[in-house]
Amino acid sequence: MVERKVVNPWTWQDKFAYVQANEVGEVRRMLICAGQTAMDAEGRPAHVGDMRAQIELALDNLETVLQAADFALADVVRLNFYTTDVDRFFAEYGTIADRLTRAGCRPANTTLGVARLAFPELLVEIEATAAA
Repeated sequence: MVERKVVNPWTWQDKFAYVQANEVGEVRRMLICAGQTAMDAEGRPAHVGDMRAQIELALDNLETVLQAADFALADVVRLNFYTTDVDRFFAEYGTIADRLTRAGCRPANTTLGVARLAFPELLVEIEATAAA
């Protein structure tokens, strides 16, 4: 079982469902995921213009990748969010925080505003690193 120590010198980040750092030891397996977006099963962008729906589908797709490798969302220690609209992203951040909290996921994370993603219809992309 992976040893995990949350490093939080402050408490303000708690309301955003993330931590400042995860120290991991005794890692047997690590999964480094490609960025997951709101792509349907045929590789087409979905939910054009709908930030919340794109976040939900990107998280669904991330969980599909994690499960295929025998990991769970609770195993994620790092998330990177890329978005074409930071204000809209944070307006819908509760969707992410609720899902992470329900899963017992306490990742370190970074959010970056970008000019565009691989497909212009995409609003958000989520990268993850999991350890078990």
